Amino acid sequence: MNIIAVDDEPLALNDLIRSLKSLYPSCEPLSFATPRAALEHASSRPVDIAFLDIEMPGMSGLELAKRLKDLHPDAHIVFVTSYEQYAIDAFALHATGYLLKPVQAAELEREMTFIYERSPQEPSKRISIRTFGGFEALVDGEPLAFKRSKTKELLALLVDRRGSGVTMREACATLWEDAPHSTSQRSYYQSLVADLRSALAAAHVEDVLVKTWNNLAIDPHAIECDSYRFLDGDPIAVNSYRGNYLPAYSWAEFSSGAFRSQPR
Repeated sequence: MNIIAVDDEPLALNDLIRSLKSLYPSCEPLSFATPRAALEHASSRPVDIAFLDIEMPGMSGLELAKRLKDLHPDAHIVFVTSYEQYAIDAFALHATGYLLKPVQAAELEREMTFIYERSPQEPSKRISIRTFGGFEALVDGEPLAFKRSKTKELLALLVDRRGSGVTMREACATLWEDAPHSTSQRSYYQSLVADLRSALAAAHVEDVLVKTWNNLAIDPHAIECDSYRFLDGDPIAVNSYRGNYLPAYSWAEFSSGAFRSQPR
């Protein structure tokens, strides 16, 4: 993990570096007293995490964050400042975190935990779902295999519902939009459900599917999902959203408003 810290106050910069090394002994963060020096480094070296003061002479931390993001779009920006009024501007830049000086070890550890997405003690969920930038469903890091592409779309619909069940008619109306409800459509839907159950069973995660009479849902607590984390306020998920929720499915536009309305 390539970490830099930028602050024109030597004492604050040294305190932050000491705290990082104390929490993570294997960490070798680099410190810079000026934004220009940090940019020179970032222009030729990778940057994964940048801890930035906001008020600095010559270039503010907000401007530095923009330029770092241009160089390294996936870099995590954590602002470290004495001024709370910058918080809104910071998150408008898709900042991962925001710390007030003097930085407390517990707060620093919390921000690093967000960056690593989960603490080491928290068990990983076997099913991982990506909805931003496309739809992907993985079990233990391997893609779920479906016989039909429409089965994958059905799973995406269930993920979108986040535990709320859908009836056969509701699912058909969504998956086939304006097509009239028919016997052949119902038969095809049953084939999709069977394919979905078979794929989940083959991966030994069939319990994620909750099926009752004429109602189908997924257990949202059994999956790791970027959009769920976004709605729960996880800064990592907020930082990863680029206005592209389930872009392959037109029906997902109805849910996209929930993400656009969130402050970022």
